[in-house]
Amino acid sequence: RDPHRPTRYSVVCKGSPDSEQRCPIQVSRLNHLVFTVKSVPDTINFYSSVLGMEVVTFKVGTREALAFGQQKFEPKVRHPTPGSADLCLITSTPLATVAAHLKVVHLSPTEGLELNYRGGPSGKDRSITSLHFIDPDHNLIEM
Repeated sequence: RDPHRPTRYSVVCKGSPDSEQRCPIQVSRLNHLVFTVKSVPDTINFYSSVLGMEVVTFKVGTREALAFGQQKFEPKVRHPTPGSADLCLITSTPLATVAAHLKVVHLSPTEGLELNYRGGPSGKDRSITSLHFIDPDHNLIEM
């Protein structure tokens, strides 16, 4: 099999370009995401100190994750690849306040405030203004 050729599945759900069949699986939200990082302590420190995420320690062992809203992500050290992730976070904080806070913690946005267009679930375009900066593992963080 050619690794660059997309796999065709025998049952294809609605949303796929190949079918209108309703899928029996409905994903409602993200439970957690795992980031491969160079240093778990540095990542925990960055996201808790700079973005105010809550540090969550698992009951078994010393594994830690970062919680925000109903979601969380867990940094793990495996085979880190700098800049391999792009994370977009939604905030109710005005972006001018985010930008001022980034300046206080000596982080510079990679770009100014930028108007981005995103296709909404209904297929209608909607726009968001976002701010980009880089985390300790050179991942792009968009707010």
